[in-house]
Amino acid sequence: MRLALVNPPWSFDGSIYFGCREPHLPLEFGYAQALLAAAGHEAAIFDAQAAGWELAELAATVGGFAPDMVVVTTAPSYLFWRCAPPELRVPQLTLQALSGIGAATVAVGPHGSTTPRSTLAKLRVDAVAIGECEETLVGLASTPQSAWNGIAGVCTRAGGVRGGPQAADMARLPALRWPAETVSQHVHHHHRFDRTPDGPGAEIEASRGCPYHCTFCAKDNFRDAYRRRPLATIVDELDGLIAQGAAYVYFVDEIFLPWRQLLEALRERPVEFGVQTRVDLWRPDMLDLLGQAGCVSIEAGVESLSEAGRGRLDKDCRLSTAELTARLVHAKRTVPFVQANLIAGAGDDPEEIAGWRDALRREGVWANEPVPLFPYPGSPEYGLLWGLPDDDAWERALDWYLGRYAAFSDIQEARPRRLHELELGA
Repeated sequence: MRLALVNPPWSFDGSIYFGCREPHLPLEFGYAQALLAAAGHEAAIFDAQAAGWELAELAATVGGFAPDMVVVTTAPSYLFWRCAPPELRVPQLTLQALSGIGAATVAVGPHGSTTPRSTLAKLRVDAVAIGECEETLVGLASTPQSAWNGIAGVCTRAGGVRGGPQAADMARLPALRWPAETVSQHVHHHHRFDRTPDGPGAEIEASRGCPYHCTFCAKDNFRDAYRRRPLATIVDELDGLIAQGAAYVYFVDEIFLPWRQLLEALRERPVEFGVQTRVDLWRPDMLDLLGQAGCVSIEAGVESLSEAGRGRLDKDCRLSTAELTARLVHAKRTVPFVQANLIAGAGDDPEEIAGWRDALRREGVWANEPVPLFPYPGSPEYGLLWGLPDDDAWERALDWYLGRYAAFSDIQEARPRRLHELELGA
């Protein structure tokens, strides 16, 4: 079977999306392509965002490939499955543009993983993958479409929801190899602020999932249980990227945990990297090793300055605010850019926040203005407010968010719009 794996030409007008707007390597499609090839199928990645294609050019390019199946993602790369645009406007427009090809259609991403029935209806696809999609796509490609409703982790028109979210076997996912042109044109260094990029960047993952269950993190239905990739596989992929000229890699891991063997392997290689993590999980000596290994960017979740606030968010943090502050300052000794994230609505005193941010800034550590918490369907926060997500979950969450907050983060649209104003046919 021939499969077209499509990353849409993303735009975020009117969206509350607060992820990065730059193109990133579509890791989920890279893995899927490799697994599909091993199963005897032919899969090609069509990354409209990276290529700068408009819908007409995308449709012509995909049509020339003559696929039997078109797969469209509802989030711009694995890095942003946890904070995807709530609206499905861009995937809707993409599928509409590709409708003349006559191929079977499948949607993958966080929307279908959390609200499969409404995603199926909004996108009018033949099937929705629930959870991590790599192995599910192999199952769909290897099964007649008439029997898709028997595959676990799939929602179809005929069979409805079959089984729960799927999780990939990380040991089976190979070291990715990207075309040289893809790497050379990937100039973005995600979350890097210490200096201007001096070579291609890339994204990679050392692990998937997180052992914690903070209320704000939407991972319950995908990328949930913590799993490491084999060290040899990570190093193999990393060496391939370095050979292609990558000067910087960003680990998309939900939480980059201390791993001495990986850091020692990174220290031996001519590459710099960025991570997102929790600084309370790092001893000072491991923070030193992190910097020595080439880390130039840390995004550390602090979320609240009070023990009560961190408890409300179910952070399971065992350090005090003073101890967290000391770890952040210690990290800055060897890592050029260190950021501490805060969430609005955790009950912190605004004057205390301002004073803490100023104190950190004097030490060279950046702490952001508290960001409004969006209760993503599939996050514990959503469950605390409304219970299990239903078919109106995304509408409900966005209406609550827009009604609660009058100001948003500086990378969000100044005037976000409701879902029914953004999606087609709502």
